[in-house]
Amino acid sequence: MGRALTSGEAAELAVMFKALADPVRLRVLSAIAARAGGEACVCDVSDGLDVTQPTISHHLKVLREAGLVTSERRASWVYYRIVPEALERLSLVLGRQAGLEMTA
Repeated sequence: MGRALTSGEAAELAVMFKALADPVRLRVLSAIAARAGGEACVCDVSDGLDVTQPTISHHLKVLREAGLVTSERRASWVYYRIVPEALERLSLVLGRQAGLEMTA
């Protein structure tokens, strides 16, 4: 049997869930995950989204601040990569709250 979230855990997870509550951010996260190598720059992510590159950059900033993606500058490009541990944590919390036994 699981345990209830602490207030700190709940606050941290709420930031992640809030970041994921936007459909564009969900699509951005999905686009990064779908890329070969699991990383993408803004120009890669903007393909197929009817959103400007500055808007995508804003959404990536929100995802980064929520701990869902990391970024790395290479020359004039910034590449974004999903943080697998963050997604695993969300999955575990949702599974635990639903009463499911999650195994790795």
